Amino acid sequence: MSTSTPLELSTDCTELRTTRADWDAAPAGLLESMLVQMTAIRVFEEAVLQLAGEGLVHGPAHSSIGQEGAAVGSVLALQGRDGVNGTHRGHHQFLAKGLAFLCPEGLSVVDGLKTDAVKEFIHRTMSEILGLKAGFSGGRGGSMHLQWLDAGALGTNAIVGGGVPLAAGNAWAQRHDAEVAPEAAESGMGVTVTYFGDGASNIGSTLETMNLAAAWRLPLCFYIENNLYAVSTHVADVTGEPRLAARGPGFGIKSWRVDGMDPLAVYLAQQAAVEYMRAGKGATLIEAETYRYFHQNGPFPGSAFGYRSKEEEKQWRDRDPLAKVAGEMIRRGLLTETQQADLIAQITELVAGSVAEITEKDPESTKGARRIRPALWPDPGAVDSGIRSDQPLTGRILGDVSDGGTVERRFVDAIADVLDRRMAEDPGVLVLGEDIHRLKGGTNGATRGLKDTYPDRVLGTPISENAFAGLAGGLSMTGRYKPVVEFMYSDFLWVAADQIFNQIGKARHMFGGHSSMPVVLRSKVAMGAGYGSQHSMDPAGIFANNPGWRIVAPSTPREYIGLMNAALELDDPVLVLEHVDLYAIKGQIPEGDLDYQLPLGKAAIRRQGEGVTVLTYLNMVEISLQAAEQRPDLDAEVIDLRWLDRASLDWESIGASIQKTNNVLIVEQGARGTSYGGWLSDEIQRRFFDYLDQPIQRVTGREAAPSISKVLEAAANADLNDVLAGFDEVARNLGRS
Repeated sequence: MSTSTPLELSTDCTELRTTRADWDAAPAGLLESMLVQMTAIRVFEEAVLQLAGEGLVHGPAHSSIGQEGAAVGSVLALQGRDGVNGTHRGHHQFLAKGLAFLCPEGLSVVDGLKTDAVKEFIHRTMSEILGLKAGFSGGRGGSMHLQWLDAGALGTNAIVGGGVPLAAGNAWAQRHDAEVAPEAAESGMGVTVTYFGDGASNIGSTLETMNLAAAWRLPLCFYIENNLYAVSTHVADVTGEPRLAARGPGFGIKSWRVDGMDPLAVYLAQQAAVEYMRAGKGATLIEAETYRYFHQNGPFPGSAFGYRSKEEEKQWRDRDPLAKVAGEMIRRGLLTETQQADLIAQITELVAGSVAEITEKDPESTKGARRIRPALWPDPGAVDSGIRSDQPLTGRILGDVSDGGTVERRFVDAIADVLDRRMAEDPGVLVLGEDIHRLKGGTNGATRGLKDTYPDRVLGTPISENAFAGLAGGLSMTGRYKPVVEFMYSDFLWVAADQIFNQIGKARHMFGGHSSMPVVLRSKVAMGAGYGSQHSMDPAGIFANNPGWRIVAPSTPREYIGLMNAALELDDPVLVLEHVDLYAIKGQIPEGDLDYQLPLGKAAIRRQGEGVTVLTYLNMVEISLQAAEQRPDLDAEVIDLRWLDRASLDWESIGASIQKTNNVLIVEQGARGTSYGGWLSDEIQRRFFDYLDQPIQRVTGREAAPSISKVLEAAANADLNDVLAGFDEVARNLGRS
């Protein structure tokens, strides 16, 4: 007969509630700081809702009124060096972290917020929420994307669960910093807190990151603000276990559940979690049960939309965190009602003064309405500035002919060689991805030998593309690390699309150009390898149409080394494409030289000609050269683009060739629907229409993604015959047979 034995989990989940003794023992300075911070947040957000009601907040105003205690109690248990990030509803956490950073000795009820630095902080935060140039990100981030890196405010995030993997990157950096320089972390390693709501607790990126953080023992606290509603959907409607702290032990994460309307309970739970993490014991989780008094956004309560009752809202308002702290302070003789009223009046005056500097009477209004002062708006001409860095490359550029000797090397070995060299020279370079630490260098051998040489900087990840891509983004934002991320197949990039496109690609511009993002993604195009529809695609066309990314496509071992070196110097995210057909090819590289670069934004002319300009990349360079030799009558000029993104494309070389040949053929192997050549041909005809003797011709694969069948796969992908057919079409349009 079978037996049933309850499983013992590796860690526990504790419910923490305060008693009168806890409040009596709480330091007076701590309670004063709590009250001042919460009052400042409440008054500030009431002003934001007033401005929203007047139509002066462009976009949503996600207030956290009611949730102040959950943020303030948590942040006061942290140090200035600790990092936090949050969600679209993150005003309270951002304000709390900024105030704690500016006033590390605490805040007093009598003094309130009187320093010039605090006044400037309030003004810059209000300016950012209103989209003004004085804001922390120049108005680009607004209410949902607040960042102040100096204060450890890593950035709030409009994608539900989107910031959680980024926080893991900051936590990994903190742990690694403590390990390599323990003398600099005598008080324990720094920690990171990622704040998110009940809705994000069910998001894949959050759960992936919990698993990764637990496995790697990261000093990362998953802080769930459970306000019961994801917009209007109650937590009990979407999960079988509404006690969200129970998520933690399933991943091996020590967890606490607290009353989020009790700031002292939050503080004590966060204090315990911080002590656990600083000691190197790994990740933690806190669930704070709290309540937002207003709807998802705007100045109306949830009851106005029918999904909450007024009775429920009153019950929660009766447990207001500001009233709780003020009441306990009055009971202990630490506060009078007059002092509390004076504090509210002083902070109200400060916030009102900031609003008065930003607004003025609208001269076109007959009802005395306000408007934003026109001089405070950002310059519309700067709308595209800061998408990518503009620093020049400083490395040594290798010319087309090497000055020294050469040695023959396989393409895949050149990858491992240059990564080894960069890791040896720069302790900030690390490599991560699935199986890269096994199989003698991953599934293709591109990371051969790296794990043995750099055991702490070669990270074999779980199969969690969102988590490890976001972790790389968070590492990059520290300004100290340059992660090289291997995606085993390019199709897997789509599993991590939120982190790649919404987070990494947009971060620099969204946060006003302040967030460095030197992430290098390596991924292979596996067309022709028989891996079918979900392991074969060429992602160049998709990346070229998303902001922020640079794209390089090496076609030889020599090119790979120079382009990877350039990619790792850039302060931007770079996609480095590799093709399986190229891994085994051999080519000449400079002997004893792995430090050269190829110039940013410079294509290579592989064959001179005057009849037709052929634009191509990766494995199709060699195939295009073969086709050109078979059609000498067309005298093709074959250009290996090398850099594929909009900002880096070599328009000088492309334009000179088109003005000479007056004909263009774009050659790529991939599917027509995700074609790189689609946007490229559009741009060419806009720039060089008057020089073209015929429509731009294109060679692509078919509409279908490649199939497993060898015959169908060959039919789906472009090959030499398709390129020759493209040459034939060019000839026909020129009146030749």
